[in-house]
Amino acid sequence: MEGYHKPDQQKLQALKDTANRLRISSIQATTAAGSGHPTSCCSAAEIMAVLFFHTMRYKSQDPRNPHNDRFVLSKGHAAPILYAVWAEAGFLPEAELLNLRKISSDLDGHPVPKQAFTDVATGSLGQGLGAACGMAYTGKYFDKASYRVYCLLGDGELSEGSVWEAMAFASIYKLDNLVAILDINRLGQSDPAPLQHQMDIYQKRCEAFGWHAIIVDGHSVEELCKAFGQAKHQPTAIIAKTFKGRGITGVEDKESWHGKPLPKNMAEQIIQEIYSQIQSKKKILATPPQEDAPSVDIANIRMPSLPSYKVGDKIATRKAYGQALAKLGHASDCIIALDGDTKNSTFSEIFKKEHPDRFIECYIAEQNMVSIAVGCATRNRTVPFCSTFAAFFTRAFDQIRMAAISESNINLCGSHCGVSIGEDGPSQMALEDLAMFRSVPMSTVFYPSDGVATEKAVELAANTKGICFIRTSRPENAIIYNNNEDFQVGQAKVVLKSKDDQVTVIGAGVTLHEALAAAELLKKEKINIRVLDPFTIKPLDRKLILDSARATKGRILTVEDHYYEGGIGEAVSSAVVGEPGITVTHLAVNRVPRSGKPAELLKMFGIDKDAIAQAVKGLITKA
Repeated sequence: MEGYHKPDQQKLQALKDTANRLRISSIQATTAAGSGHPTSCCSAAEIMAVLFFHTMRYKSQDPRNPHNDRFVLSKGHAAPILYAVWAEAGFLPEAELLNLRKISSDLDGHPVPKQAFTDVATGSLGQGLGAACGMAYTGKYFDKASYRVYCLLGDGELSEGSVWEAMAFASIYKLDNLVAILDINRLGQSDPAPLQHQMDIYQKRCEAFGWHAIIVDGHSVEELCKAFGQAKHQPTAIIAKTFKGRGITGVEDKESWHGKPLPKNMAEQIIQEIYSQIQSKKKILATPPQEDAPSVDIANIRMPSLPSYKVGDKIATRKAYGQALAKLGHASDCIIALDGDTKNSTFSEIFKKEHPDRFIECYIAEQNMVSIAVGCATRNRTVPFCSTFAAFFTRAFDQIRMAAISESNINLCGSHCGVSIGEDGPSQMALEDLAMFRSVPMSTVFYPSDGVATEKAVELAANTKGICFIRTSRPENAIIYNNNEDFQVGQAKVVLKSKDDQVTVIGAGVTLHEALAAAELLKKEKINIRVLDPFTIKPLDRKLILDSARATKGRILTVEDHYYEGGIGEAVSSAVVGEPGITVTHLAVNRVPRSGKPAELLKMFGIDKDAIAQAVKGLITKA
């Protein structure tokens, strides 16, 4: 970055004028909407003016241009000032600002990616910096481009641990292309922020996390210009002392104004006061970026060859995942892998060994890992795959939820699902993960049952929009599919059938293999069952399930290594509800488990081959 050149007085005045126009637009928009956060916007007016009209390099008519500097508004409730910036830059018509929060407008109450200038949805506080870290990591290590990343945070959200996970990450990976601006306006929603204006403590905390930290007067455009002009070989935190509601007489630095628009009469008076301070209506043009980001294509990434497994051989699907991901990595440089210090258990270490430059170790910070992946995926720069124990994704559910709102294309692989992991005990057993991922809008939930299906799931996930979850298991199970078997999202497989099947049994992963073993036991008693592998739990192959059920006297038995709530049984029940003559019986884990050998635990919780055989006989007898 070039050395700091102090702007002349004319430029400094133009920036002050810009800040005041942003204030006026924020007040007008929120008053017109009858809701919103004008005071949170006003504290950041000078910061936004200097950032967008002095510091950042971007094409104002092409907000998602890959060469542009990036901006993340982590304090998403200040959305009106972000919209005001893009109106000031000439991208949005100024009249559109008055449609803030209306159902007919794209200007939602918090930023969302249906707006071309928003890369990630924010508003659930504490997540913006993690996404910004992902963008900065991509810029520095993958794109090797000169674009920089700026993230504006509020002081209230600095109580979120995820912010400090991101601070640690940025320091570890020396993200010197990342600048966090902390808008220390003293007041939270219902109370002052814990440190109020103790600027030195904020500075010490940032420095302790390995950041270059500068305290500035957040309402001085000159101090801000100088702070943004400093280049360091580490991430930079600009700690801006500001006042909430700056410029609003009688409201500035006063409690109980958070999230409250100004009444119409008051707004008109305040706007006149602020307008009287503006010396020139002339707008500052955005500075174009340096065009050095490589062109990237993430479409249609295909495995370089068919799987190479042998029917009957045994492999854990978690290991098949690692092998498949490494293989897909040879098909495209856009495939990247992230892990949370579990790579020798999830087998993402195979990817790291073959593609070390595209592996990101996120350490034990699963919330941040998901945010990093979201940042890496923005503007279609990469196709990220995150892996950890499936149980640990539950702590990142808010990040996953926000990733869906961000329309992000990220892939998450959760290993060690269910009681079948054995001796490690319940804290490590994912038994809620299917319920969680099924509830995420537009998600795809893969549950492969052998090595071939796992490889196909990885390839399909790379090419499927939205949040994809791949559930993998710890035990080794037999390969049941031929290498040329075709798999598609939403397409189940009939693994075993005969013309006189009496019950349709649906299992996945470990329980599919238990169902096949149960079929062998039942055959000795001259009872045939049809065994279905759903492959994707969401979307579910409703047609095949119904066809199979009708061929087996309407009887369906689901068996899963998951709690009853929200898993395969409930998915199947939802799919067939209202269909006459069809009954669904569930086998699942009914209480918090314990340590033990996998076979002992499957037996204890009634989801092993013997329990399946018993349940099938019970259904036939009942009929």
